[in-house]
Amino acid sequence: MATPSKYHLYEGSVQSPEAHIELLAQICSEVGRPASRRLREDFCGTGMLSCHWVSTHPENTALGLDLDPEPLAYGRKTHMRALRPGQRSRVSLVRENVMTVGPGRFDVVVAGNFSFFIFKKRGELLKYFKKVRGSLATGGVVVLEMAGGPGMTAALRETRRIAIPGVGKVLYTWHQRSFDPITHDARYSIHFRLPDGRRLNDAFEYDWRLWTIPEVRDALREAGFRDTVVYWEKEDRQGRGTGEYERADSGDNDHSWIAQVVGIR
Repeated sequence: MATPSKYHLYEGSVQSPEAHIELLAQICSEVGRPASRRLREDFCGTGMLSCHWVSTHPENTALGLDLDPEPLAYGRKTHMRALRPGQRSRVSLVRENVMTVGPGRFDVVVAGNFSFFIFKKRGELLKYFKKVRGSLATGGVVVLEMAGGPGMTAALRETRRIAIPGVGKVLYTWHQRSFDPITHDARYSIHFRLPDGRRLNDAFEYDWRLWTIPEVRDALREAGFRDTVVYWEKEDRQGRGTGEYERADSGDNDHSWIAQVVGIR
């Protein structure tokens, strides 16, 4: 049996484009931009979200940006190829730096999976937010997925077994390697163990700065966004995240949390 693509394993483990697009629609509607059609997906990887976005409405367009040619090639081969010709014409997956891309007129810019944590200096973060603002139409929004809490800083391994189509039950491991409380630099990686016992260790590795919500909101305001709001993940009775979000002015001091920080142009 051939080893499955690590991108297929990742998407089957942590991504749900349907739920993500529902969340974007909820946010845009609640902040006053319900007819959002033009999406830019920063740090898009395989562009799975962008491809799904154009399939949900005949007027939707998407631009996915990433510097790594490997996931982009996988996305073109897998996700773009699965689209109908008319849908395919409305999405572009481009190898380009989000810091150098020119201005645009997008309704929504999204940076999911904590991807903007790659910026470790405040000056870099501020420059990125200014670039994003310049790419948005008036009233457009940027949606930034964030995580935090002491559960994100402890050295640990979290595992769960996931049924992935075409592969079977895969053991997914989220490995928190290190955290520096002075710099907030953190290192993480993802491992997979296939049903036949084969392992893909360090299939994905991350070297991030763990930003806080107040830091990000302050930088968005300094970059010129007229307002910021936070969407906090709801919990079930056992205190586990449900994947649903609601607008919030304060949050519980959870062991770990996920939130969407929104900047409104």
